[in-house]
Amino acid sequence: MRSPFGLKPGLDLGLVSKSTPAANDFFSTGQALSIFSFSLIVKLLLIPSYHSTDFEVHRNWLAITHTLPISKWYYEDGSEWTLDYPPFFAWFEWTLSRAAGLFDPAMLRLDNLGYESIATIIFQRLTVMASEVVFFLSILRVLAPVRKSRDKCILLSLIFLSPGLLFVDHILSSLPYNGFLYGIQLFSVAAMAEGHDLIGGILFAIVLNFKHIYLYQAPAYFIYLLRKYCFAVGADGRKASFSINRFVAIGASTVAVFAASFGPFLPHTPQILSRLFPFKRGICHAYWAPNFWALYSFADRAVIQSAKIGGNLADVPSLTRGLVGDTTFALLPAVQPIHTVIFTVFSQIPSLLKVWVEPTPDRFMDSLIMCGFGSYLFGWHVHEKAILLVLIPLSVISVKSQRHAQAFYVLSCAGYVSLFPLLFKVTESVTKVVIVALYSILARHVLAAPTNPTLSLGFLERSYLWGLVVVELYAEVGHSLLFPNRLEFLPLMLVSVYCAIGVLWGWIRLYRITAL
Repeated sequence: MRSPFGLKPGLDLGLVSKSTPAANDFFSTGQALSIFSFSLIVKLLLIPSYHSTDFEVHRNWLAITHTLPISKWYYEDGSEWTLDYPPFFAWFEWTLSRAAGLFDPAMLRLDNLGYESIATIIFQRLTVMASEVVFFLSILRVLAPVRKSRDKCILLSLIFLSPGLLFVDHILSSLPYNGFLYGIQLFSVAAMAEGHDLIGGILFAIVLNFKHIYLYQAPAYFIYLLRKYCFAVGADGRKASFSINRFVAIGASTVAVFAASFGPFLPHTPQILSRLFPFKRGICHAYWAPNFWALYSFADRAVIQSAKIGGNLADVPSLTRGLVGDTTFALLPAVQPIHTVIFTVFSQIPSLLKVWVEPTPDRFMDSLIMCGFGSYLFGWHVHEKAILLVLIPLSVISVKSQRHAQAFYVLSCAGYVSLFPLLFKVTESVTKVVIVALYSILARHVLAAPTNPTLSLGFLERSYLWGLVVVELYAEVGHSLLFPNRLEFLPLMLVSVYCAIGVLWGWIRLYRITAL
């Protein structure tokens, strides 16, 4: 049996039919539990780590859903951390709040802003870990066609031990439970790969109602389901006419999921949408996400300096100080939300056309990645953490070919280093570097072709990766030595722009692999 995602013997992957008794090649439950246990130990050790202001976001959401009637959930604004996730996630918070009171009832008080008891911290950390069981099981499901124990262990480790999830979910507590949500999506992907398209579509609709960032990848699902599921294959192997019954089935299933989600909030839908899509914010987030607009913003500042306009970057409206509002450019044309939509759509079209022409699981996975990538690269007010929307599914097919492995490796290094500024406390400096360094060493070896000890990279790629080391050293140590109390924006700008170059390179490489 061919792998659903076209995995080839880059890692000597053996693929057999489901009916073959040796399908798992002695991949034992013990091996899987060893990986899970190692991950759990690391996460437990990270409990005392720094957590961001998003920790208070979820404490406040627990309090909102526990204290107020549902008619007021999306109106409460006693804190700046208002509820701005879809209804399924609100119900998820409500469910967690039932148990939160057993740890510390004080965390559920609306007026207890900034409350951070040890019990509250432990509760949030442990619930994130518990929810990741879904992520772990979904990876095993996606990797079911992989025969050899070693190969399955490698891929399981590569996906489940993602530094990005460790940073975002287990250190920062920055809008956590991402592993749980990616687990639902990977179950959706596995269902599609196994031919259970309707189930896959339903699972995607569910995860979309947990977190609306997955809307970025909706075009891939829509085109694939429309082309493959709604156009049934005839007995002669040719495409039959459009199946209205299947179209109604997938449409009704999607509507049912959204009805279950938004139904209890139907009179308040406009208010919910205003929370989910806050276009009044600027194009760039507090710290520039390393995408196309980071390079665009940097170019605007560079032109100012080269033209001697404004005299100093400090005199120009800043995009790096954490302010949320309309972004201003001094010389380059202003960017509106419609412009980002146009850029995003055009970046997604090539991979969507490939899916339409060849509606296979391979093409669907490529399109899923490229739709998420295009949205990250060109979207409006993108969070730097959204790079996981690309890296998690890409890690699944990272062994598909050496070209996929190279693209994943460089992109993952750039993407994970781009998260470093979020961990700005001195106590986390060593932790974040060690985690990414160990992951990079592991990935470099396990992604190698059978004849090479490590993954083969070109001169420019190797130079870029060493440049990441230099940039990080400057940001952490060099700047404070060279420019004490001056040019405070420079380390963040340098990290963002340099990582954006690597991200853009990864997009170009993947575009050439998947769309041309």
